[in-house]
Amino acid sequence: MRKKEKEIIRLLQERYPDAACELIHETPFQLLVSTVLSAQTTDVQVNKVMPPLYEVLPGPEDWLNLSQEEIEERIRTIGLYKSKAKNLYRLVRDLIDRFDGQVPRTMEELITLPGVGRKTANVVLSNAYGVPGIAVDTHVFRLANRIGITDEKDVEKTEQALMKALDKNVWIMAHHLLIFHGRRTCFARNPQCHECTIQDYCKYYKDITRQSKPRRLKKTQATQDLAEEAKELL
Repeated sequence: MRKKEKEIIRLLQERYPDAACELIHETPFQLLVSTVLSAQTTDVQVNKVMPPLYEVLPGPEDWLNLSQEEIEERIRTIGLYKSKAKNLYRLVRDLIDRFDGQVPRTMEELITLPGVGRKTANVVLSNAYGVPGIAVDTHVFRLANRIGITDEKDVEKTEQALMKALDKNVWIMAHHLLIFHGRRTCFARNPQCHECTIQDYCKYYKDITRQSKPRRLKKTQATQDLAEEAKELL
C-alpha cells in the first residue's frame, strides 16, 4: 500500500474512530435484510422501520407466514418497497429451502439470493462474518474515484482497484471510513473541502485549487493595473 493510501486511512481513522456499520441488527439474517432494504434509500430510514419488526420477526422462519402484500405494508415507508418486498418474500424462502435458514458465508452463494449483489454480499460477509471485503456503495464509489485512490467508471472495477490499492487487513475499515466521510463531509454536491482532513491527498481538491488559481491571478493583476493607473493620474 502506498504512503498516500496509508495516510488517508490514518487521517480518516483519527476523524472517525467509531466508524462501523450503521444498520441496526443482531444477526446475520437481520443485517442481510436491512442491507437489501437500504438500496437507494438511507440507513436512517431503514433503522426507523426494521428494529421494531425484528423484535417480532427475528429470523427467516418468522417471515414465512407473511404474504408479499403483508411485507409491503410493513416496509411501505422504505423507498422502492414493492420490489424490495418481492425480493424479501423470495429471499426468506431461498434461505430456508437452500441454506437451512442460515445466511451463506461465501460471495458465490450470497449473490444467488434475490436482491443481493456484490455490495450487499460484501456488507454481510465483512460485518457478520469478518471476511475481508470492500462493499462499494454510492459513497465508496464517489470518494475512491474523487480522492484518486482509484480511477474507474463502474462499481465492480472500483472494488477490484481498491482491493489492489489497499492492504487486505484494512479493507473492512476502509469501507466504513469512506462511507462515514461521504456522509459527513465529502458530499456528492458541495463537498466540505475546507473541513476535510485529507485534502492534501485528494485529487479533487488539488484539481479545484489548481483551477481557481488563474482566476485569483487575474484579479491580482487587475488590482495592480488599477494601482498603476492611479499612480499615473497622480
